[in-house]
Amino acid sequence: MIRFCDEVSCPAAACDPVVCTGKGVADNEIMFQRSLAAIPGGVNSSIRAFKSVGGTPYFVARAKGASIWDVEGREYLDLVQSYGAIILGHAHPRVVEAICSAAGDGTSYGAPTPREMKLAEVIRERVPSCELVRLMNSGTEATMTAVRLARGATGRDRIVKFAGNYHGATDALLAAGGSGIATLGIAGTAGVPKGAVADTMVVPFNIVPQLDELVAAVIVEPVAANAGLIPPDAEFLQGLRAECDRVGALLIFDEVITGFRLGAGGAQGHFAITPDISCFGKVIGGGLPIGAIGGRREVMECLSPLGPVFHAGTLSGNPLATVAGLASLDLLTDDVYEELCARAERLGAGLRGAFAAAGAQIDVPVMATLVGVHLAPGAAHNFEDAKETDEGLYGRFFHAMLSEGVALAPGAYEVLFPGLAHTEAIIDEIVERAYRSAVVAVGGRT
Repeated sequence: MIRFCDEVSCPAAACDPVVCTGKGVADNEIMFQRSLAAIPGGVNSSIRAFKSVGGTPYFVARAKGASIWDVEGREYLDLVQSYGAIILGHAHPRVVEAICSAAGDGTSYGAPTPREMKLAEVIRERVPSCELVRLMNSGTEATMTAVRLARGATGRDRIVKFAGNYHGATDALLAAGGSGIATLGIAGTAGVPKGAVADTMVVPFNIVPQLDELVAAVIVEPVAANAGLIPPDAEFLQGLRAECDRVGALLIFDEVITGFRLGAGGAQGHFAITPDISCFGKVIGGGLPIGAIGGRREVMECLSPLGPVFHAGTLSGNPLATVAGLASLDLLTDDVYEELCARAERLGAGLRGAFAAAGAQIDVPVMATLVGVHLAPGAAHNFEDAKETDEGLYGRFFHAMLSEGVALAPGAYEVLFPGLAHTEAIIDEIVERAYRSAVVAVGGRT
């Protein structure tokens, strides 16, 4: 529990009147009201505001393993795990030790470091398509740079993306996005000029589009993990590879979520498809902000300083993020991935059974270490199918799970991220709580 005063000796009147409840302890509602006065919407990422599920967000004070604690001291079994950035569990000792040790050497230099070189080498070793790797600061920066690189390398302008795929908050790719864009019920966003998306073509997921020689690249989430988890149909990814080859376009895999989640080689290793450019984030920073792109040498050498496509960043290859990523990836062995996949299957089966016992048939897709919750009877094959999920039911289930001490993402199109800290016993406990929550949610109670 966070205290903003000495509640024994310090009178409440001496405390910050906005934060203090009068007992010298923090309160989620008071924290949110204070944030509203300083931050647009009270949050620094739109979906955190609970707009689609209603209510007041909890404010996290600390985390360990599979759990987080809010400022009021309440523990939640956490299936958000920083939207997949955490795979070993919160505050894993090896990662914490690595960060603390690196921080003693300084937090940023604006110069090359051995750690960034090593992380690039590790990515190359695990993902053979990445002959060269460039580190940056986020998944959004990675997809933005990948698109710029594809246009610069091909001399073409048009980009093809898929409805429901979310590629971060870059203007050209916000059209018909999943994740928070879908949750907020908007097709894109205000503030993006028509010219920014004039060369972006949006097509249905799981259907191979017919391309022409104007297309610079096709960008795709190989598993649509921002639309409730939609696996690719058989031959879809291979069809994209063949169609890009036919017209000389580049194939970009957005592996910000699937990279090092579906296995050491990401989705491309899982499905045996070789993209021209890959985008990474989340896991490769061990929970710290980072991004990367990798790809064929002749394409990557178009980046400055070798080529004409500009990219730079003062914090790119940050020494804390790179050392945390190295510590995380070092622990992700084949045996660990096998165990993580088994736990994801256990969670998926348990959630499916919980809703069935509560009287609702839903689809709970599982792909390696990722688990989706599609609150509709049939499986989703594209974004239109995904939008059939019952968002009202999800909102009731979300709050019922919070009451049971389980944290889900506050949006019906996000996936669940069981990790190494989610033991079988913890997963079974989550399933028990999910059954009670499903009974409440299906019954229409809040």
